[in-house]
Amino acid sequence: QVQLMESGGGLVQPGGSLRLSCAASGSIFSIYNMGWHRQAPGKQRELVAVVTSGGTTNYADSVKGRFTISRDNAKRTVYLQMNSLKPEDTAVYYCNAARTASYWGQGTQVTVSS
Repeated sequence: QVQLMESGGGLVQPGGSLRLSCAASGSIFSIYNMGWHRQAPGKQRELVAVVTSGGTTNYADSVKGRFTISRDNAKRTVYLQMNSLKPEDTAVYYCNAARTASYWGQGTQVTVSS
């Protein structure tokens, strides 16, 4: 079992930056593939970025070059640095831990608006 707690969301102007954090507890953090997903109103949840247990990263085309995912296994935390934010990035962002099972956090709201 893994418990996940996201933080760092908020309101930011277009072109601004935010850093999301996801703190994990309960199981061995380093063996999990960690991801960030988001869900905008009226849309399906989509994968934003993932970092594997081995450190490989992958990004949705819509965020490549603007977002960076990273993990600190000692702190049991995964981060999502979001730069050059756009209004279309507005969504609830969810942290995910996956291996043989999949675990989700409760989400943090990110709103990009002037």
